[in-house]
Amino acid sequence: QVQLVESGGGLVQAGGSLRLSCAASARTFGSYAMGWFRQAPGKEREFVARVMWTSGTTYYAEAVKGRFTISRDNAKNTVFLQMNSLKPEDTAVYYCNTVDYSHMPTSDWGPGTQVTVSS
Repeated sequence: QVQLVESGGGLVQAGGSLRLSCAASARTFGSYAMGWFRQAPGKEREFVARVMWTSGTTYYAEAVKGRFTISRDNAKNTVFLQMNSLKPEDTAVYYCNTVDYSHMPTSDWGPGTQVTVSS
């Protein structure tokens, strides 16, 4: 059973940056990739980005392309999300998860980390 703990959220002004981290408690190499998701108030959780464990290949949602960068540290079972040029619409709780070929989550959700971007 994979346990996921996100950290690094906070309050930042529009145009600022944050770096999120996701630590997995168990070996996740058997999974296809790791992904970041977010859920804004009153909205459904949505896919943000994913990185493949073996190749490091990345994929981004259009809303964050060019502003966010996902990366991973295989040795530490940790995934990062560097968020630059933040916008108020990026405000959400951010979650990480193992994902399959369709970017669907495959593990239980962690607590998430709150990101708030003020205008």
